[in-house]
Amino acid sequence: MNSTLIAFIKKELVQTLRDKKMRALVFVVPVVQMAVFGLALSTEIRNIKLASFVPPGDYAASRLSEKFMASGWFNPVSFARGEDPYELIASGRADAVLIPPPEGLERAGERGRGDIQLLVDASNATKARAVENYAKTITAAAYAEKGGAAAPPLKISVRVLYNPAMESAMFLVPGVMSMIVCLITIILTAMSLTREREMGTFETIIAAPLEDREILLGKTIPYIILGLVETALVITAGFLLFGVPVRGPLWQLALSSLIFVITTVSVGTLISTISRNQQQAMLGGFLFLFPSVLMSGIMFPVENMPGVFIAAAYLDPLMYFVRLLRNIMLKGGNTAVFWQNTGVMTLMAAAAWGLAFKRFRQTLN
Repeated sequence: MNSTLIAFIKKELVQTLRDKKMRALVFVVPVVQMAVFGLALSTEIRNIKLASFVPPGDYAASRLSEKFMASGWFNPVSFARGEDPYELIASGRADAVLIPPPEGLERAGERGRGDIQLLVDASNATKARAVENYAKTITAAAYAEKGGAAAPPLKISVRVLYNPAMESAMFLVPGVMSMIVCLITIILTAMSLTREREMGTFETIIAAPLEDREILLGKTIPYIILGLVETALVITAGFLLFGVPVRGPLWQLALSSLIFVITTVSVGTLISTISRNQQQAMLGGFLFLFPSVLMSGIMFPVENMPGVFIAAAYLDPLMYFVRLLRNIMLKGGNTAVFWQNTGVMTLMAAAAWGLAFKRFRQTLN
């Protein structure tokens, strides 16, 4: 091999790896992520939130409900007497609701009308299919324990809500929309300040008669505008190409999008103030995005993860925006879900902006 080429290759490797931050990004972080997420992620659906509307004295329905809880797939949901089962699902407090016949399950079964209704939230199509299969398996096993040989007189009547056809696009497209907006805003913003440094124009910005706050706003507001335009584009594309509806109020969609974009732009700015060059900023952006996407619930249910990873997922702004988009677009925008998730994202936006501003002032000094 040409000695000049060998020397050039050595120079590039030395230049890339002489920085401790870059060595950690290249060699340490990927191994840690593989170990962590290999343990945390699972495609098996568990920890399904089930509300059982079993009236007192209906022992057959109580035994069946106990079978559901003992299966390891379902977790009980507490609720007040008289609550609307549909509201439990709309608010996200329950993934499924079990409703026995009014006259009691055993008596209805003796009359040949032993249908027990199961309401299922199909805004997550994958989880909805799993709930339906689990319910049928548990019912059949419960009847078999009694020695039943023929078709069981008890039947699970599944009613699918919000996505009756259980189309995967209805579930996945809102998540992909969130991921695209997050990717573009963080990567573009993370490279903004480092690009100015590498081009030698950062000193010109500092010399301008502007306060620190004004400089930072001037560097971030354009990306907030671009992020909002990008959000509108992907939502429109989701509606036109995949038929994903927008059933909730548009003001909820607009406000939640604005808060999310401000949060991601602030995170990107923070990454930019830590990085020394565009290469580090790009890697830092992707290293933030990779766990954010995996822990957001776009592909894998957050409830399936071990407790420590669920706690980490609650620090992920993408998780809250995914929940908001699915709730607004598919469920009509439950008020409690909207304010709870936007409130948390607002706190995250304030914290990320504060840290970014602090780092930016240190950079100027």
